[in-house]
Amino acid sequence: MRWYHSLNVLGIDHYDVSGVRWWWRRLATTLGRTAPVASVERHTVSVSHGDIQLQLYRPLRLQGLRPALLWFHGGGFVLGGFDTADAICRNIAVASGAAVVAVSYRLAPEHHLHAGRDDCIAALEWVARHGASLDIDTSRLALGGDSAGGNLAAVLAQEAGRRGIPGVKLQVLVYPVTNLRDDFPSKTDNVDGHFLTTEVIEWINARIRIDTLDLSDVRLSPALNEELGDLPRALIVTAGFDPIRDDGLAYTRRLRAAGVPVTLLHYAGQFHGFLNFNAVLRSARDALERIGAGVAAALGTRELEAPRTTLPMEAHLEDCTWEISATWRPGWRVAVGDFLPDSLIAWLMAGEWLESRRDAFLRQLVSGSRLAGAIEEPWLPRPLTSLRTTLAGQYAPLEARLTYAGNPAAQVRPHE
Repeated sequence: MRWYHSLNVLGIDHYDVSGVRWWWRRLATTLGRTAPVASVERHTVSVSHGDIQLQLYRPLRLQGLRPALLWFHGGGFVLGGFDTADAICRNIAVASGAAVVAVSYRLAPEHHLHAGRDDCIAALEWVARHGASLDIDTSRLALGGDSAGGNLAAVLAQEAGRRGIPGVKLQVLVYPVTNLRDDFPSKTDNVDGHFLTTEVIEWINARIRIDTLDLSDVRLSPALNEELGDLPRALIVTAGFDPIRDDGLAYTRRLRAAGVPVTLLHYAGQFHGFLNFNAVLRSARDALERIGAGVAAALGTRELEAPRTTLPMEAHLEDCTWEISATWRPGWRVAVGDFLPDSLIAWLMAGEWLESRRDAFLRQLVSGSRLAGAIEEPWLPRPLTSLRTTLAGQYAPLEARLTYAGNPAAQVRPHE
């Protein structure tokens, strides 16, 4: 975050909408680690109000009908698209064994906020009716998105019930904004110093013309819906240093109170948007793997093929809370100050990024050959990767603590 803010000295108000979109696209594609899939297909589908674009990610060894996750990208309803969601969609497809359908929707300020919602609803209805033409099992669907996309996924989970669309088994809400009307304490707690700041929120609010909207409308603020009991189970991801952290936590409580099972994954040391930076953040890779495991468990892809994951998928079907964070070794900063620990972190992150670039280059080099799939195989010798992984595990291992499971018991489950 210090690096990011030292480079972003001009502030977001210095750029127009096209400039901010360009920067977000460059940042997401540079710091996102892609994963190989069987194919990526672009489809244009005609709906009542025009055409919408879908991008279909087919996991490796896809045969016959496959359940699917519809993914709605983040970006405050102003930014983002297929490019910024690419790494997320690829990694979830690999981890879950399900097809992932990314949806492109109309953005503000060129369009009203409801226009993007209409696109996403139309995409869901089209997939529910015609998904078999794309080898999608329409009886096993999930809806997901990050940030603004989490808002859209929550809205669509409710709309699916109102419109009688069957087959939706899961909603995946990653640091979602579900209540546009009310402010929460986390907006004050995390006002500055992280990725989503007050300045960015105000810039977004001006572009979506928030003052002209009825923020009590449940199609904009799904958390304000009084009837939540018939919704599909949820997997919600929140981040500790996020201005809208408490929004996701409040929606978790409301869903649980309505009898909807929720698996909450809380990354205490992370910030809004961290999922896009899986080339440098182990927590982002951990979250993508856990999301994939949750999708696999909810949609039943294990009966088709076991996704490559080391995580217990059964845990993602329970009403539970996992708190995941790095456990720092005591005494480091007291003994040597900030410079050495921060330098080690910087070295580890740089190494992770170089590995992602190396793998992407090698995949492109051998694209179409039998060697393409071998790039990701764990048996491929990687001495530097092994050294970095060992250092990271010793210095700051990721630890997942089960803090809620219907009883006060808690347990620690290390995952490196």
